[in-house]
Amino acid sequence: MILSSLLLFPYSLNLTILKPPILLSPPVKMKDRPPSSYGAVYVPPHNRLRSLITGASINSASPPHFADPKPALSATKQQSSVVSPRDAHLTHHSRKKSSIDELSSQGSDRDVELSVHSGGFTYDTLDAWKCKLQALVRDKNKQEVVSKEKKARRDYEDIAAMASEMGLYSQLYGKVVVVSKAPLPNYRFDLDEKRPQREVLLPPGLQKRVDYYLGEYISQKPRGMDAWIIPSSDGSIATDEGLFEQPEPLAPSKAAMEKITHKRSLKMHSEQETWQESEEGQKMLKFRKSLPAYKEKDAILNAISNNQVIIISGETGCGKTTQVPQFILESEIDSVRGGMCNIICTQPRKISAISVSERVATERGEMLGETVGYKVRLEGVRGMDTRLLFCTTGILLRRLLIDKTLKGVTHVIVDEVHERGINEDFLLIVLKDLLPRRPELRLILMSATLDADFFSSYFSGAPLVHIPGFTYPVRTHFLENVLETTGYRLTPHNQLDDYGIEKSWKMNKQAPRKRKSQIASAVEDTIREANFNDYSPQTRESLSCWNPDCINFNLIENLLDYICQNGKPGAVLVFLTGWDDISALKEKLQGHRILGDTSRALLLTCHGSMASSEQRLIFDKAEDGVRKIVLATNIAETSITIDDVVFVIDCGKAKETSYDALNNTPCLLPSWISKVLAKQRRGRAGRVQPGECYHLYPKCVYDAFADYQLPEILRTPLQSLCLQIKSLKLGSISEFLSRALQAPESLAVQNAIEHLKVIGALDGNENLTPLGRYLTMLPMEPKLGKMLLLGSMLHCLDPILTIVAGLSVRDPFLSPLEKKDLAEAAKAQFSHDYSDHLALLRAYQGWKDAERDLNGYEYCWKNFLSAQSMKAIDSLRTEFYLLLKDTGLVDSNSAIYNTWSYDEHLVRAVICYGLYPGVCSVVPNEKSFSLKTMEDGQVLLHSNSVNARNFDIAFPWLVFNEKIKVNSIFLRDSTAVSDSVLLLFGGSIQKGDVDGHLKMRGGYLEFFMSPGLAKMYQSLRKEFEELIHAKLLHPKMGIRSHHALLSAIRLMIAEDQGCGRFVFNRQVEQHLKPPVVAAVTPPNLISRTDSGPGGDNSKSQLQTLLARAGYGTPVYKTKQEGNSQFRAAVEFNGLQIMGQPCNNKKQAEKDAASEALEWLLGHQQRDQDYIERMSMFLKKSKRDHR
Repeated sequence: MILSSLLLFPYSLNLTILKPPILLSPPVKMKDRPPSSYGAVYVPPHNRLRSLITGASINSASPPHFADPKPALSATKQQSSVVSPRDAHLTHHSRKKSSIDELSSQGSDRDVELSVHSGGFTYDTLDAWKCKLQALVRDKNKQEVVSKEKKARRDYEDIAAMASEMGLYSQLYGKVVVVSKAPLPNYRFDLDEKRPQREVLLPPGLQKRVDYYLGEYISQKPRGMDAWIIPSSDGSIATDEGLFEQPEPLAPSKAAMEKITHKRSLKMHSEQETWQESEEGQKMLKFRKSLPAYKEKDAILNAISNNQVIIISGETGCGKTTQVPQFILESEIDSVRGGMCNIICTQPRKISAISVSERVATERGEMLGETVGYKVRLEGVRGMDTRLLFCTTGILLRRLLIDKTLKGVTHVIVDEVHERGINEDFLLIVLKDLLPRRPELRLILMSATLDADFFSSYFSGAPLVHIPGFTYPVRTHFLENVLETTGYRLTPHNQLDDYGIEKSWKMNKQAPRKRKSQIASAVEDTIREANFNDYSPQTRESLSCWNPDCINFNLIENLLDYICQNGKPGAVLVFLTGWDDISALKEKLQGHRILGDTSRALLLTCHGSMASSEQRLIFDKAEDGVRKIVLATNIAETSITIDDVVFVIDCGKAKETSYDALNNTPCLLPSWISKVLAKQRRGRAGRVQPGECYHLYPKCVYDAFADYQLPEILRTPLQSLCLQIKSLKLGSISEFLSRALQAPESLAVQNAIEHLKVIGALDGNENLTPLGRYLTMLPMEPKLGKMLLLGSMLHCLDPILTIVAGLSVRDPFLSPLEKKDLAEAAKAQFSHDYSDHLALLRAYQGWKDAERDLNGYEYCWKNFLSAQSMKAIDSLRTEFYLLLKDTGLVDSNSAIYNTWSYDEHLVRAVICYGLYPGVCSVVPNEKSFSLKTMEDGQVLLHSNSVNARNFDIAFPWLVFNEKIKVNSIFLRDSTAVSDSVLLLFGGSIQKGDVDGHLKMRGGYLEFFMSPGLAKMYQSLRKEFEELIHAKLLHPKMGIRSHHALLSAIRLMIAEDQGCGRFVFNRQVEQHLKPPVVAAVTPPNLISRTDSGPGGDNSKSQLQTLLARAGYGTPVYKTKQEGNSQFRAAVEFNGLQIMGQPCNNKKQAEKDAASEALEWLLGHQQRDQDYIERMSMFLKKSKRDHR
């Protein structure tokens, strides 16, 4: 029964079909890549075809055939024959060895090179490769050369050097050498012979039970989906268009509105005059007049009045951020136009929007929420009279979704444009297109440091107003000065930073290694050429040991101690790269005798993920005699002023996203800052009095910095941006982005569009689907939005809200260094089912229960959880529910959307629905398991993942949210899923080349199963997709009438126990009509060593057959007989079967394997003899396995 159930997938080796390549759409030209003189373009993995490669030696008994034979190429030619795939065909060369080097088909204009070798011919010299590459260069229709020859692998370095000299790119993929006109990725799944393929099996009886539910559903299903729709209580049904368009309220008459506006303007004018004439108002005005910006007030207002766009550049401390918006507001109020005025000022971060609005309200002598307000994610303060609104850039983009012309807005101020965030660059394109349609709208761009000519030319020569800055003098100390002054000594060992939670891989990352990091490589030449002769031998020795990869906590601690004991009064601002650095350094400093003494030092932190109330603490002054120390990221570079900062310590790095479009891999890693940002950080020390800045890198490294940071739009994935473009109906994505200040490379745009198509947000014409429309309404990553939508539809919303919120904040699980084992044990108690996301869910549920009993902090302390993160998750849950409510998918009665929240199988499936195509195969091996993704090949689990502690995972797949690149690719968080979950909740599935063969992700994921099971999966998926589509179009539709379908799906995902197995390099059998000659061929003329189920010869067939049944690898014993022939015996499961004598050892082993196959299968004739043999084998198997 075991073997017979595994013989559902017969193999045939008598016929191999090589299909001509499928034509792809014309490729998009790449930008910002190493130039190629041939105009070559790389095609990403999801569009790449599997290469038609054969080994260097192919057995003559099973030659390749083509469906439509043509005259053969001469096999006796001693040179390469290069032909088009339309004309390239091979005929049967009996019992001859052949080798094929070919060009992988990657586009409609790319040919396949078939180098046919006869006899013992191979490329013996590099001259042959030189000719080969020269032919590739000359032929405009060819893209690359692919070779599996051993000689090519042996001489790869020489071939690569030769290719480089010709302007070509090369890569060695395992046993395959590729030379291409276009840059090559690190991994190609089409060349991976060990790419996992999955054979799917279900427990006995499950398919029949699921078929019953499915049949019941289909039999009751009306022809049209409209019959399923349950209207809302008012009888209305949301439509695809009406759902996303906000109806305008009925407005009063124009005369009445003018009267109301004029009355409000008079009131504002009176209130402003009263404040300005008051004693407090006079004091504030005196302070404002001391700012450099106030001296340029008239020039700024005149420029705004006479130009639609102006650019204001002001040095740090000039007051432009607080004063320019006030100038505009005061001018409008003085002109009795205050009631009509509507100013929006964007800030890149929420802390900036909040702190600046508070400051401006104070300067106007009013409470926040009167004429001045703010709006950021999760919170906001504004009233009916608010005329100046500070907000994050994302908030303004959200408004544009429902108000594409910014109706009623008179002025838009975009502050800190020099940071070149992706939202800021996108907003500038939208506003530039909007200006001609809104000639009365005024646009003001502001920045502390600005490439003024660049922005001016983008806006057709917009005028520039420069405000001279004022900062107190700041003494600058670079690393060599710091070491010389303090006497601190650097060694190779005292620079390694102790991160606690990620100690092991962080330590490895910092340790010296052969392959240098990007941080170290960027300054290697600079350090080598630097001259430090003016410094002491001790300083020079320390500099020779300097490790650029390290933040150097020990040095910072020593420097802070030096400042506390020798420096003048004032706060210290320390710039670090991220939360890991901040929390680890704070923990270290708390153990210091001075810095950890709360009566002498106050340690504060500032990070974007912190609550606003906690961020505001950095503005409070410390008590007398207490040194305030603020540990912050680049959030503190601009827009906010910490009044008492006198000292700045700058690590010289910032954590920023980079995106490798070629490998489709985003990375969030530290990188060197620019000169502009270093200047900004230095300026923080001179805002209120003379200060000092300590740069923890040499002066020569600073001189090597770039002038400006690379814009975010050039170094980040573009999926969310592309969705915004489509939601605003801005036309073609590629064409729109080409109008950016600096257009992203075409491959990055193409990858984003393809990703959105894969997840179902865009259709084939790049138009928004109903799912895509909903995703534009949710201000989060598309994958998290998908999770929320399906969770609400399948009535398991509560756990999904928690998981999505948890993925939107920093990891709540803590791991202090001295209690790391206890912390890991605490996290392990939340996970027993191979899921980081379900562990997060259980941790939150426990915290919520503890909060009801007023024991929330105690619960967090016992379980090593961040109370701050838990509170942030709780707040986000509420916000996300309100967002879903706005879409119409949920209402105030939350209970009905949690009917199945208890079903963890369903929750796991919804996680898969959101995180796809982040899929990783889990292939068991002798020690543990190996992981592989489509873009990266081999990957690893991050040490923080609960799955990293397991030696095996009882599921074939992992879906993951985030991957990070250090030296290898690490999956930060993951959830294990079954075959059924992936097939039903992953991406679209396509029918393969034969019955029982299904494919996903362009053929990277392949599934083999019985034809009946494949048909059932396809039917379930089709009905499920129709249900989701109907629910999106009609959010009020109930799902009670779809109970049978959902029961079938829930049964399938609950009881799929992963009975299948992975196979590798499986060839798909083509059921074609055999030639007449083959029909009359006597059986004894077909070699029995090359027929049967599995592989390309009888040995691999036997091994495959035994492996499916759960047995070990067969063992071969061969001896040479007196007549110079060889005879082999194969042993497995206690049996020994002898083959016939053969001419060589290899053939003898194949013959023995063939004898074993015939004994086991009896040529697949299920007669009584076959049944007896199978029974004997299975009975013996059971005895041996007891």
